[in-house]
Amino acid sequence: MTAPESAETQTAARSTQTATLAEIAREAGVSAPTVSKVLNGRADVAPATRLRVEELLRTHGYRRRRGEASRSPLIDLVFHELESAWALEVIRGVENVARDAGLSVVLSEIAGRLTPGRTWADQVAARRPHGVILVLSELDESQRALLTSRSIPFVVMDPAGDPGADVPSIGATNWQGGLAATRHLVELGHTRIGAISGPSRMMCSRARVDGYRAALETAGLPVDPELIVTGDFHHESGYRLGLELLRRPDRPTAVFAGNDLQALGLYEAARELGLRVPEDLSVVGFDDLPVARWVGPPLTTVRQPLTEMAEAAARLVLELGRGDDMAPAATRVELATSLVVRSSTAGPGGAGGGATGA
Repeated sequence: MTAPESAETQTAARSTQTATLAEIAREAGVSAPTVSKVLNGRADVAPATRLRVEELLRTHGYRRRRGEASRSPLIDLVFHELESAWALEVIRGVENVARDAGLSVVLSEIAGRLTPGRTWADQVAARRPHGVILVLSELDESQRALLTSRSIPFVVMDPAGDPGADVPSIGATNWQGGLAATRHLVELGHTRIGAISGPSRMMCSRARVDGYRAALETAGLPVDPELIVTGDFHHESGYRLGLELLRRPDRPTAVFAGNDLQALGLYEAARELGLRVPEDLSVVGFDDLPVARWVGPPLTTVRQPLTEMAEAAARLVLELGRGDDMAPAATRVELATSLVVRSSTAGPGGAGGGATGA
């Protein structure tokens, strides 16, 4: 009895799926093979037809069953920008998990935009990867619907904004990291502490500055808005904004940089102005990239476990792909940050120098 019932159930499921495709084709005024082409990301479909079919797929909440099409042995890894040691740490983490799973990694860069273009989404649909990991990026509603309809799971790592309650994401305790970095400087005796943040549109950057503010406020120190400048997480902005801060007549004696690259730019600005680190200026970064321990002096920084975050994102996207439900309960994981004290921090005037932490 069990085997026939199972076969009947499978037949009914297939019929329901076929009827849904047929209904979409009928409403769109196209053939079922054309709908199939859209689902598979084929290029030989007129743009207007593609848009009409995609809208109907969203309206019907269509979701391809996992068994309908084989998946390529790939994980798509999408970067907001791909030009730094930060990205290499993320790639290493995803590669570790992909290699163990017998998969390869496809890299994409969206040239500083926060949302991939439509062409990218079609390419992913055609590749049919095991999953997509977006780093400092996000998807618009139509792109989410496109991936969902193809049963392609996605995870956001280090979300640029609020990814939404229904989007699985992996992040770090950015607020706590900003608090720890600034509290360290306060405990060394600094009272004029500047901050070079990352882009204000990025949630991680805002959280780090909020932690900086909280540390000052809980220590009873004023938050001077003129000592907070907004960068872009690149070395050049650390240098340029560092010059701006350090040329002030009432310059800060310490600066919390929103990431290590900006901290290294600040090093360059200090050298140009004849200031010594840490004797004249204490500097704290964020990320703990490998270069942080080799620069002179070695950089005090907040360790963000980038490789571990990337591994967690890769494991999560594979778990979602194996699961029975493509819309699981919201999964938001934050890995702990930690302060690594090296030689770039000391008390004002060089008193009470930092200890070596790594």
